[in-house]
Amino acid sequence: MHLVITPPPSHVPGHAVSRLRLARLAASAKPFVARGSGGGRCAGCRLVASHCVCALRPLVATRAGMCLVMGDIEALKPSNTGWLVADLVADTWAFGWSRTAVDPGLLALLADPQWQPYLVFPGEFVPPGRVVTGLPPRGEGGKKPLFVLLDGTWSEARKMFRKSPYLDTLPVLSLHPDQVSNYRLRRSARESHFCTSEVAALCLAMAGETHAAQSLAAWLDVFTTHYLSAKRSVVLDRDDEPHQRLRDLMHP
Repeated sequence: MHLVITPPPSHVPGHAVSRLRLARLAASAKPFVARGSGGGRCAGCRLVASHCVCALRPLVATRAGMCLVMGDIEALKPSNTGWLVADLVADTWAFGWSRTAVDPGLLALLADPQWQPYLVFPGEFVPPGRVVTGLPPRGEGGKKPLFVLLDGTWSEARKMFRKSPYLDTLPVLSLHPDQVSNYRLRRSARESHFCTSEVAALCLAMAGETHAAQSLAAWLDVFTTHYLSAKRSVVLDRDDEPHQRLRDLMHP
């Protein structure tokens, strides 16, 4: 399926992933019903209304950009964390992936001279000469970093990587974090697999955007707390460590 998505600015409501979700729903032959959606979900955060986090969304300035290339139904999933990236990083684009077509907006973005795109993917899958493990000093060369994230299951991401020739010329940024993933909304066979917002936070930190990286990590933790509280019908503690950490970052 070929989706044309307009570019940022990315402000809620109507950020890049939200627009992709609406386009995907409009193209669906039948309605997409998320599990546990009987009580109604907030359009801004996708959580049930009683656990809405929209009022807590952090506002931070970032120089880096994010380009999300998303699997077929990723934007429809309430647990998708690319949405959280678009919540926080103003320069976020989201494109639906297709094996047979490429969105011209994606090609134009990758060719935009203000950006230096980096395809974020494990370096073990590409020739060593294409792999970078760090970024040039901030401001060197005049281009801003644009992190291209393949947002889907691991099998989907590998397929997107193999079958997207327009990505073949991009340098591959290979991350080697010391910690294991703390993502709790879906299961992964390997602790080394990070969710999209965790990867984005690591990229922001590498780009010198420390406050934005910490804010995105805290935003994921708060979202996860609300999501699991609603899913498991447990009492939501709005003064727990993730909430306090997010407040401290927003009001240092």
